[in-house]
Amino acid sequence: MDILFGRNKKEQLEPVRARVTGKIPSWLQGILLRNGPGMHTVGETKYNHWFDGLALLHSFTIRDGKSAVCFALAAVTHDRKWRGLKAFSYLSHTIPDFTDNCLINIMKCGEDCYATTETNYIRRINPLTLETLEKVDYRKYVAVNVATSHPHYDATGNVLNIGTSIVDKGKTKYVIFKIPATAPEDGKKGRGPLKHTEVFCSIASRSLLSPSYYHSFGVTENYVVFLEQPFRMDILKMATAYIRGVSWASCLAFHGEDKTYIHVIDQRTRKPVLSKFYTDPMVVFHHVNAYEEDGCLVFDVIAYEDSSLYQLFYLAHLNEDFEENSRLTSVPTLKRFAVPLHVDKDADVGSNLIKLASTTARALKEKDDQIYCQPELLCKGLELPRINYAYNGKPYRYVFAAEVQWSPIPTKVIKYDLLTKSSLSWGEAHCWPAEPLFVPSPGARDEDDGIILSAIVSTDPQKLPFLLVLDAKTFTELARASVDVDMHLDLHGLFIPGAAWDVEKQTPSQEEQGRAVDHGVAPRT
Repeated sequence: MDILFGRNKKEQLEPVRARVTGKIPSWLQGILLRNGPGMHTVGETKYNHWFDGLALLHSFTIRDGKSAVCFALAAVTHDRKWRGLKAFSYLSHTIPDFTDNCLINIMKCGEDCYATTETNYIRRINPLTLETLEKVDYRKYVAVNVATSHPHYDATGNVLNIGTSIVDKGKTKYVIFKIPATAPEDGKKGRGPLKHTEVFCSIASRSLLSPSYYHSFGVTENYVVFLEQPFRMDILKMATAYIRGVSWASCLAFHGEDKTYIHVIDQRTRKPVLSKFYTDPMVVFHHVNAYEEDGCLVFDVIAYEDSSLYQLFYLAHLNEDFEENSRLTSVPTLKRFAVPLHVDKDADVGSNLIKLASTTARALKEKDDQIYCQPELLCKGLELPRINYAYNGKPYRYVFAAEVQWSPIPTKVIKYDLLTKSSLSWGEAHCWPAEPLFVPSPGARDEDDGIILSAIVSTDPQKLPFLLVLDAKTFTELARASVDVDMHLDLHGLFIPGAAWDVEKQTPSQEEQGRAVDHGVAPRT
């Protein structure tokens, strides 16, 4: 078994031996791309927070039907050692120019793959060699200063995302924008879609200089759901953060006395619905899924009662006693919300507007025509959720996630059944799993007909990191590919399926590249 390993784009990938146990299904061929913080010291510069570490990509290439797995590692290049936050004058006001450290996820856009962060910068990469290519500034195409690393994709590959436009013409707003999958009229191959980005809808922020932080959002066939939560960015602090040498995390604050506002946008009219929904203060990083049912919009999220997760990832806390001594003050909880899409104006104050038999979530009408949404608590101790993306925006049954209890470090991979409220799990001593990514079997009929991929790192120096392959239906281990490299715990990524590899050019075919999406793989066409 050959493992290809390289530390940056200038080095040749050197083959090393890997040990594979078990059997990888012969149909599973493609590239698993992963992204996350991996470098926290550059020369004399040291970073204080784990989320500020420089991006480090790694990939597993699975091919030839004989359990052959190749591993590669590469740092994402940046314009400077640490771009950080730098204030600059724009029109008549000061806006922070945010980091170009693309350390969170991988996004598909047209024929290209991009390493992404939560700012206006993305970086094009070669998915096979991990070579970092040109940097792209969203602001050339849409007026946003920050944007999520969790865009959504429709069946044709169009990208839907949301970003924040800070003090643009005196207003701060949340901007939903759409990038087409293709732009055939453009002459330059693979560069057209971004030039055709369009604003889908915008929502005014409740605060000019303290807009909500958000990491993801939800979509259904006809609606977009966005949470304006009381976990806020302080723009004035961000404008001076680079000078003060402080982290992104220090510019965020949770306001537990405020509400979480639920915005629902109709994709057909491209306007927010008129009803005003809110719930209790919470911090949400990950939306799981959303769908429409009997006149209601149902959406599931992983919610915290505070922002303690961010505080625990300061490097001063990340030591040999971290797993034992670091405790969250609130456990991540899978919550289900339901909002009525058509509100009866004659409904009594205090009445529950949700009549669904499938959930105990409630929406209570109040005197001022606001609607208080009370969630159903489904399961505690889940994070980094993934689904079978063919069910995105539709009724679904299974959540694949990392198990996280009072410590923020994942200890198990879990499959949660929303129908039976039961779960299956995989775990092993001293192993920290990355988010589980679902890949459907060819011709799959059942939602869980496929496999789970998760990159595992170990706290035991005698145990090598490995790629874990699970049967998604039974959650039994099918295989693992151990690699004798220094592999870091990552954040997010995607799987590009395909057998048609052009080895000399080191690129997958365009057809195969087009099947990759953020939450796994798109349905095969």
